Amino acid sequence: MLKQTPFTDTHIALGAKMADFAGFNMPIQYPTGINQEHTIVRNGVGVFDVSHMGEFWVKGERALDFLQYITTNDVSKLEAGKAQYTCMPNGKGGIVDDLIIYKYSTTKYLMVVNAGNIDKDWAWVNEHNTFGVNLENASDRYAQLAVQGPKATELLQLLTDADLSAIPYYSFREWSFAGVQGVILSNTGYTGAGGFELYFPKEHAQQIWDALFEVGKPFGLAPIGLGARDSLRLEKWYCLYGHDIDDTTSPLEAGLGWITKFDAKDFIDKDFLLRQKAEGVQRKLVHFEMQERAIPRNGYEICDAEGNVIGNVTSGIMLPTTKVGIGMGYVKTAFAKKETAIYIKIREKLQAAKIV
Repeated sequence: MLKQTPFTDTHIALGAKMADFAGFNMPIQYPTGINQEHTIVRNGVGVFDVSHMGEFWVKGERALDFLQYITTNDVSKLEAGKAQYTCMPNGKGGIVDDLIIYKYSTTKYLMVVNAGNIDKDWAWVNEHNTFGVNLENASDRYAQLAVQGPKATELLQLLTDADLSAIPYYSFREWSFAGVQGVILSNTGYTGAGGFELYFPKEHAQQIWDALFEVGKPFGLAPIGLGARDSLRLEKWYCLYGHDIDDTTSPLEAGLGWITKFDAKDFIDKDFLLRQKAEGVQRKLVHFEMQERAIPRNGYEICDAEGNVIGNVTSGIMLPTTKVGIGMGYVKTAFAKKETAIYIKIREKLQAAKIV
């Protein structure tokens, strides 16, 4: 049985195409179609049901020590009300998950993890809790909506007296929203279009959904599926766990050296990653654009001009906005420089692309 979010029946009633995503029955697209939904978010405002994401509370006197040990970024730099993108190394040079950490106080943090990794992450944090912190898996208690697009803040402001313009990027407030107390208003998102992510108890889900669409009518607010979420994040070059990063990819290979803070602390895999940094990685995650009209797909081989395999595609689409095929993939380091000509093997034919 697929898991349901509080909005599943609403998606079905709206005619959404539903599918299994991370064990949840999720909307892939609505009758408007992925291309139109992508454009709505880029130019206006759309709302995504992301209630499948996981939420772990971390509380206790050594909460910071625990988070410093299990993640690569420097959590000590966080101030209360700030959020941080980071990842958890797996002890073998790979990545357990990428996630966001929210700081409430020196003894209270929230970890937001990927839906497909909730059980794995929960087992991992408990296995490595040698710090005596109190861990709570609150994933089943929360719903989450991402309201994204250039008109998102103006729309959301109509439903709260919190000054959203005073909440900087990767910051949050817990405030009253649409008549519901204690909603987490987070200036984050996975689209590159701006906006907020809202976290709230599941019992208030319909109230918040209805309020959003009532005030959202003049803004052209539309529900957006996971198909456009994928095209939007790929247009912005955001990694997707299970595709562009996973248990076999290191943060340094994936271009996540900027969230790997060697000088700040000790953490899982620090010595391995230091050696990898000193010796240099053998492959790198790159972004590329097709030079011919073709769509790169996950798993396609990446080749040099002679047809030698130099890597593989991890994500790819035809961009709704430009009608250009773009993708991400791992290639041998020698081919990772910008403007390098590469070729994607599509149905036994080499299609030209370049690193961008």
